[in-house]
Amino acid sequence: MAQSYHRNPAAIDALSPEQYRVTQRDGTERPFTGEYWDNHAPGIYVDVVSGEPLFASVDKFESGSGWPSFTRPIEPANVKEKRDFSHLMLRTEVRSAHGDSHLGHVFTDGPREAGGLRYCINSASLRFIHLDDLEAQGYGEYRTLFTQEAQA
Repeated sequence: MAQSYHRNPAAIDALSPEQYRVTQRDGTERPFTGEYWDNHAPGIYVDVVSGEPLFASVDKFESGSGWPSFTRPIEPANVKEKRDFSHLMLRTEVRSAHGDSHLGHVFTDGPREAGGLRYCINSASLRFIHLDDLEAQGYGEYRTLFTQEAQA
């Protein structure tokens, strides 16, 4: 059964001040301060506002930037890109498609062998769901990302 994801007003009301600043005001958390920049546990990352699946730990890599970095989204339709001219430079902003949360930016300096992209994402825009909790939280279909065949 396919889940429906949307911008959830109750979830927005429950955001911490930092989560609100990042997701709703296009903010950026300070490097090396977010909850997930150094998380190595298996699981997926979902939008803190809509719950839509965004990234998986199998695509996470250590970029040295101080933010969680991923080579690709697990559901490309859940991530939209937008030109960003702030800070006197052209960047590509990444937003959740259904929650319209500001997630971070995508750059072209990621690992070449994995496509060359680096999705540099704010921890404040994410909720981590451990592999062991996927089924209970309604994300059981993503368990297959962690099988030997999926990683080959």
